[in-house]
Amino acid sequence: MFKIFRKNCCGLDVHKTWIFACIGITDANNLTVYKQARFSSFTKGLTELSDWLGSFHCSDVCMESSGKYWIPVFNILEKSCNVTLAHPKYTKPRKGNKTDRKDAKWICNLFMCDMIRPSFIPPERIRHLRDLVRYRTKLTNMLTGEKNRAQNCLTVSNLKLDGVFSDIFGKSSRSITDYILDHPGESFDVTPFVDCHCKTPIPEIQAAVDGAISPEQAIKLRQCLTHIDELDAHKEKIEQGILKICEPFSDCLTLLRTVPGFDHNPLTAITVLSEIGYDMAVFPSAKHLASWAGCCPRNDQSGGKVKSTRISRAGSNLKPLLVQVANALVRSDKHPEFKERYRRIKARRGHKKAIIAICRMLLTAIWNILKKMVPYSPDGFLSSRPVHSSKILTTSQAVNLLKSRGYIIKDEWSVAANNYKCFFAILRWFVCYA
Repeated sequence: MFKIFRKNCCGLDVHKTWIFACIGITDANNLTVYKQARFSSFTKGLTELSDWLGSFHCSDVCMESSGKYWIPVFNILEKSCNVTLAHPKYTKPRKGNKTDRKDAKWICNLFMCDMIRPSFIPPERIRHLRDLVRYRTKLTNMLTGEKNRAQNCLTVSNLKLDGVFSDIFGKSSRSITDYILDHPGESFDVTPFVDCHCKTPIPEIQAAVDGAISPEQAIKLRQCLTHIDELDAHKEKIEQGILKICEPFSDCLTLLRTVPGFDHNPLTAITVLSEIGYDMAVFPSAKHLASWAGCCPRNDQSGGKVKSTRISRAGSNLKPLLVQVANALVRSDKHPEFKERYRRIKARRGHKKAIIAICRMLLTAIWNILKKMVPYSPDGFLSSRPVHSSKILTTSQAVNLLKSRGYIIKDEWSVAANNYKCFFAILRWFVCYA
């Protein structure tokens, strides 16, 4: 038999309309009695569920993360119970004999024997911050898609504004676009619309707007521009709400902005804080944080053979941001600790794995900063690493390695000999013809 760690616990099978609950009570003789019930997912039903758990003195509850349906259940039960949220892959029941009640009992048995790995659930304020930050990311993606559609309208109309302006939605380009929409098919001078700081010559801009936009494309472009303005306004309001929620975490954000790549835009540090929280006690080490974020190779080995070292799909909201920051750091000379490590790993493993290694460096730095509440320091990454005896190369191996890296090897003695030959040739010519 499996060892029972929890004598009184509950498993929940959460659905859109109903919640199936199963309480397992184990006595001194290791005999388990199950109590099962069904509750509505409305607020009244969740309150009845909380009272039902209290009647059996059950404070340990486990449920799987099924869509968004678990969130209201978690918000109500966390006030009176210790709620554990599990990934569905850890609570998957056997096939062929499966019902909702049996699913709740199966979750209860797994939780009773401590066979479920709990998911990381940040505090309430961090959850609210995470929700707004992720919604801002969605707005940014929508804004990018709408700008691409607007640019397509200009391209098919042969208006080459993207070839003369770095931002076709900037002040100068937007004013020219608005005038074209208000006066279709009319030739005009672009000089009054171009900002004085624009570096592109006026004749090139005039040639770029020598196109014709059809009425159908004009309707589409006008709606795209209107939608872009609306999304910009929504995004600005969301950012104001995000900054207001972040006021209690100003100390943590100040320390996070000392990390390279996090100092330019304050929302970069806010995004990281919304995903991992401010309390690093939930991650025993920086390795656990890197594994939770999906920035380390998986363990997939059988029979002494490693089948795969691909990273997991975890950290889908945090990993893209870290990759973006890492790609910028490896191109900068201000932080050699990242560039040097990227260069070493890329030579052996390629660009993608080297970038993930830089992401793990960033997460290690972030974990130490929030754990010790100290600013970023590159000393730990720049410490000297002695060469292992197995890494010592012979002279021929070292020369071949340098040649494979693109270096041109020149022998000093051969260069000196060539210089002496030239000297004696000049001296011989001087003696003969002097």
